[in-house]
Amino acid sequence: MHSTSPPRFGIMTAPQQVGYHDVLRVWREADTIPQIEHAWLFDHLMPIGGDPDGPAYEGWTLLSALAAQTRRLRLGVLVTSNRFRPPAMLAKIAATVDEVSGGRLDFGIGAGSRPGHPLARREYDAHGLPFHDAAHAAESLAEACAVIRRLWTETEPFDFHGAHVRLTGAFCNPKPVQRPHPPILIGGRSSPTLRVVAEHADIWNIPGGGDIHDVAGRSALLDRYCAEIGRDPASITRSIHLPVSYDRPAVTRDAIGEALDAGFRHIVLGLPAPYPSGVARWAAGELIPADNRRSIL
Repeated sequence: MHSTSPPRFGIMTAPQQVGYHDVLRVWREADTIPQIEHAWLFDHLMPIGGDPDGPAYEGWTLLSALAAQTRRLRLGVLVTSNRFRPPAMLAKIAATVDEVSGGRLDFGIGAGSRPGHPLARREYDAHGLPFHDAAHAAESLAEACAVIRRLWTETEPFDFHGAHVRLTGAFCNPKPVQRPHPPILIGGRSSPTLRVVAEHADIWNIPGGGDIHDVAGRSALLDRYCAEIGRDPASITRSIHLPVSYDRPAVTRDAIGEALDAGFRHIVLGLPAPYPSGVARWAAGELIPADNRRSIL
């Protein structure tokens, strides 16, 4: 059985083809709207849509700035590419953002960009980052999740000698504000990634906007992987990213309804740029089901 808890709605502002103050405006507005509970950036070093030579901001740097400018929203990167940063460095970055935000970080991570996405692939070559095959990526993700959790929770330095991650005297201080650690969200749909989700994630995210039956099938596969290792599938919150249509909000509302019916309780509404004035309030009024709205406290 999956969770029957009330759904939690959030927004995603991909930091490409926009300016910092455009994103900040939307996040500050969303921070005042209780029915919007979380907000997200993505993790790409170059645009993956629109002008390939346009602006794209580094996700964690921008997230820290937005964390300092908001007070209520939970926040994160949907999702961090494990290929971009060594995991011990990422644990330190995330602990810093959790401190800056006062304990509002949801830690999103994934294996990294799909090999078949040329606009995503080019950023690795452009930044001198290695791009290994899918098997390597999934194995590295599992080791990264194990190491990051240990760095956040263990009080003594430790060594780690994995197939892909090797650390000597690893230690993270300060620890994150949240105890035992920030929720871990893992994004992806491949079978190897879902096995990592079953072992390490508190929240699982998948891109939506397509065939809900395929998405539901991936969720059922995750249930099976949880059962194989003796974990309750209901302990993993199901999250979905849904693209928003400003011109056809009914399409987005239908997609939200399908996702809720399929057991997804963490809904991320992808807001396309440019952002209209009052877009967060529009999203709350037009897209979030009326019975899920709460009066402003």
